[in-house]
Amino acid sequence: MERTLIIFKPDAMNRNLVGRILTRFEDKGLRIAALKLQQSPRALVERHYEVHKGRPFYDSLVEFMTAGPVIVGVLEGPGSIAVVRRLLGATHGQEAAPGTIRGDFGLDQQYNLVHASDSPETAKMEIELFFKPDEIVGYKRVTDRWITSEK
Repeated sequence: MERTLIIFKPDAMNRNLVGRILTRFEDKGLRIAALKLQQSPRALVERHYEVHKGRPFYDSLVEFMTAGPVIVGVLEGPGSIAVVRRLLGATHGQEAAPGTIRGDFGLDQQYNLVHASDSPETAKMEIELFFKPDEIVGYKRVTDRWITSEK
């Protein structure tokens, strides 16, 4: 079963949108495999976004991501990486289609509510960065058989 990392950013937290957004992922059929609230240390955020180091937005992104608490989670399900990214919509809220999370709740590129892994390799690396193996719980729901035919 594919897993992806999500981070509810400080803007989602401060706007009280976490529950509404998480519900969309669950409504789609994704399972929550891990979830925790944390104030991310600067070193962790810098490591997570090191691929963007040197870009004009890097410093403001690190400041933003350490400005308040975040909720970090792991979602799982068939094609979860692509599914989550489609549900989120375009990175810039002004360009995101109505019906997507960012299209419905966002107006900005940096304040875009949720981070999501962009590939299986990135998801593996990001999940390992934020979670110990024993913090991730795999399980089946009784409703899973009605959500996907994958076994």
